[in-house]
Amino acid sequence: MEQRVSLITLGVDDVDRATAFYEAIGWRGQVVEGTAFFQAGPLAVVLWSRASLAEDAGVPDGSPSTGPAPFGGVALAHNVRSFDEVDAVIEAARQVGATVTKEPAPTFYGGYAGYFADLDGHLWEVAHNPGFALDVVGALTLPDFGAAPPE
Repeated sequence: MEQRVSLITLGVDDVDRATAFYEAIGWRGQVVEGTAFFQAGPLAVVLWSRASLAEDAGVPDGSPSTGPAPFGGVALAHNVRSFDEVDAVIEAARQVGATVTKEPAPTFYGGYAGYFADLDGHLWEVAHNPGFALDVVGALTLPDFGAAPPE
């Protein structure tokens, strides 16, 4: 099997509300048959009804009727080119209703990162990692972790 992620589908309670949230933080997409599609570098982020996604996958819908969703063990990451950009993305998300779960701060790896939960509780890390180069379109290439550090 090839190592590739093509789509990330987020189950949401209200596709229109979730689409408006992502558009408010600067994403641009298209809605087709009640499903929102956003090009995100070499892959796509899709917003689909949580109930429809659960039915499609053949699993029970664990949508909480009250309160935030429990942590599901997954966080999406949006890597950026500077500390200032981390602050700007976190603040943009906060301004349109995201819950900032961790304010931006220096990291153990020499970078800078913070977290927010979108309107449906999906966690996003916004990070600047000086060891993870981003190309001109924002694609991340992992470094060779076994290579000797530069002198």
